[in-house]
Amino acid sequence: MKRRKVLILPVGLAALLLSAVGPAHAQKGFGGGTDGQTEQSANTDGKGNVSVTVGGVVFDRSKNGSGDSVGAVTSSTSWSPPACWYAPKYTPEQLQKYLEPIWEAESTGYEWDAKQREKYNALDEKKGFNKDKTGKGFWWGSYVNESYPPGWDKCDTEYFWVDQGDPPPADIENAVTPEVLAELAYAEIRVPGTEVTLAPAEATKVNLPTWAWLDGAEFKPVSVTASVEAIGIEATATAEPVSLRIEPGTPDAEIYPASGVCEIKGGRIGAPYEKGRADEAPPCGVKYLRSSGDGTFPLQATVTWEIHWTGSGGAGGDLPDGTFGATQDVVVQEIQAVNR
Repeated sequence: MKRRKVLILPVGLAALLLSAVGPAHAQKGFGGGTDGQTEQSANTDGKGNVSVTVGGVVFDRSKNGSGDSVGAVTSSTSWSPPACWYAPKYTPEQLQKYLEPIWEAESTGYEWDAKQREKYNALDEKKGFNKDKTGKGFWWGSYVNESYPPGWDKCDTEYFWVDQGDPPPADIENAVTPEVLAELAYAEIRVPGTEVTLAPAEATKVNLPTWAWLDGAEFKPVSVTASVEAIGIEATATAEPVSLRIEPGTPDAEIYPASGVCEIKGGRIGAPYEKGRADEAPPCGVKYLRSSGDGTFPLQATVTWEIHWTGSGGAGGDLPDGTFGATQDVVVQEIQAVNR
């Protein structure tokens, strides 16, 4: 027997199509979203700390970076956080309330509906949909990152049952575990902007070292905790700043240090300029060898953040470093000489 086309689409896309059928097909599960979607809800503790529920996962952002210039880190490797994942989605009763209206609408074909009823033992009033296991497990389903990055449609496994206390099947990729939660928390990390302070403050001059530094008060570890209360697991991803890379925006420049990478020391990246040290080589900075004329040079400052995680049961490890940078325009002037 052939399935109708709508049924062989990935779960996330099929759910989007089904959501257009009518309100009866948008039965919410305990995970906080309609089938295949990642509906959000937010709570605050009265102090501005926010926890957000996305796709069955609660993200505690209270220790995240804040401010107008914060942004998400980009992995320094080809790795990226999961674009979709599986988590507890329905109790037996909730799954029944979600599926039966779809079957009754006959939008998916009698033969397919019949197979689905058989799969979930729907005709058995006591055991159908695992109702005899109510309180002892959940039906797991897929959720999709709301920005739909590449790979969002890979989680196309149909609902599967997991007994309380048991791990999800090992052959199902991105079913939530502490490690997967850490990877999802990685995507929620926000770090401060990277506009560096340059000095001497009056102007950047040709052939004079320009000191660069970042305020240590802003560059401290940030973290996000992801949890699934229904199954009692969590993980925290923590990002710590380790270095600043400077790219002056022109090949006609010298960088301090020569590698262009300024290590973090004493909670600060670089060192503030002090009057009288204009001719000294700074621990972090740049010396421009020509003026910017009527324009500017686009100085790029990128901070590297080391990211590690800890989770339930003593689990933990490292995740790929993340980077976050910004460009700022620098005016470089010629040194004016006075002839007497």
